[in-house]
Amino acid sequence: MDLKKISDVEWEIPVEDGMLVPGRVFASEELIKNIKGDKSLEQIKNVAKLPGILRASYAMPDMHQGYGFPIGGVAAFDVDKGVISPGGVGYDINCSVRLLKTNLTEADLKGKEQEIAHSLFRTIPSGVGRGGDLKLSDDELDEVLVGGAQWAVEKGYGKDDDWKHIEDEGKLGGAEPKFVSGRAKGRGRGQLGSLGAGNHFLDVLIVDEVFDKRVAEIFGLEKGQVVMLIHCGSRGLGHQVASDYIKAMEDEYGVPEYDRELVNAPIKSELGRKYLGAMNCAANFAYANKQLITHFVRENMKNYFADFEAEVVYDICHNIAKFEKFEDKEVLVMRKGATRSFGPGREEIPEDYRTVGQPVLLPGSMGTASYVLVGTKKAEEISWGSTAHGAGRAKSRTQAKRDITFEEARKDMAKRGIVVEFGGQKGMVEESPFSYKDVDEVVRVSDEAGIGKRVAKLRPVMVVIG
Repeated sequence: MDLKKISDVEWEIPVEDGMLVPGRVFASEELIKNIKGDKSLEQIKNVAKLPGILRASYAMPDMHQGYGFPIGGVAAFDVDKGVISPGGVGYDINCSVRLLKTNLTEADLKGKEQEIAHSLFRTIPSGVGRGGDLKLSDDELDEVLVGGAQWAVEKGYGKDDDWKHIEDEGKLGGAEPKFVSGRAKGRGRGQLGSLGAGNHFLDVLIVDEVFDKRVAEIFGLEKGQVVMLIHCGSRGLGHQVASDYIKAMEDEYGVPEYDRELVNAPIKSELGRKYLGAMNCAANFAYANKQLITHFVRENMKNYFADFEAEVVYDICHNIAKFEKFEDKEVLVMRKGATRSFGPGREEIPEDYRTVGQPVLLPGSMGTASYVLVGTKKAEEISWGSTAHGAGRAKSRTQAKRDITFEEARKDMAKRGIVVEFGGQKGMVEESPFSYKDVDEVVRVSDEAGIGKRVAKLRPVMVVIG
């Protein structure tokens, strides 16, 4: 494959083999070496063949092989001529991250880490298939699918300032519960308020370093402060929505000869509209899910700190398709394992952040730093307002299990001084730092490319994983 170096942090795959636009990859020499180890560059080429694609097929610095699109893949489509592909959103629809800022400092946690981590693990259900205690009727579930985080707040699980600091204000419009199958609803009904498994987590971290004091102050962050990251998605409901519509699109339109995983439907087709209506429902389920977890965390931490407070800094989508405007033209942007990174002035940004840009939350692995960045106007110009969503896997889960034992992973976390509560040995191995790219390098590339500027570095002290 011809991969042309544009700069130290940008590469191009020229138009060839049926591509309609070039491929554009944000990565360093170091990251490119790892990227070449899987099929993600080939996936970027295949995405560039989808009807109606605009400008380029993009990949963020954390890219690795996924289903259809690579993880870290971004593409925008002409609304009239383009297509929607479930492979451009993913199975875990609106898998995303929420950052909470607290009124605690690191000194407040000393000597309590193990007890608090264990208590959080018992409070927030996690693991494959595990759900929460909230049981919903059919009508109530439909209300969740339309209302998202705002539904949860109305039911007493939070406050208005929570949803005001969430992408889409915690409620994507265009949600159509009638387009979500009974099987999907059945899988999600008992899972609201739970983490799930895989790379989903609840982290307690310390603001370790501040790079941009002015922006950090606007976000409410300062050095030494305790913050929390919640990473989860739409659970079994979102997974089933993806499965249902992949099959429906295969049945109606067949599969592309260049990659069957890129099955798609025209955006304005009946099936395309149904998928978007169901996808928005799953996204709202994910928003409500994190809102409930936020409420449970607040209630739990009051057992240790009577005056405990936790406010939402921001909550962002990682796997989603959205209609957005660029240069007064509406397009459909699909982000698969990528984060929206809008610069100052965009009306989609909460009013109190609008002068500086949108917060970007970029988690590392459970043993390494996470970062807060801020979106840029340059990202809007060169990457459809997008940047990386995390460190990105360096090894598949299968490879990780071959290369490291549970005992090695456990000792490594202890050596790092991080308290871990986990639901199974498999997760401890698969999500160990050895399985992920260097998050510092991913952030450096994002910063240098101008698609997300560093604001603060977060150091983990407690991790709860499914």
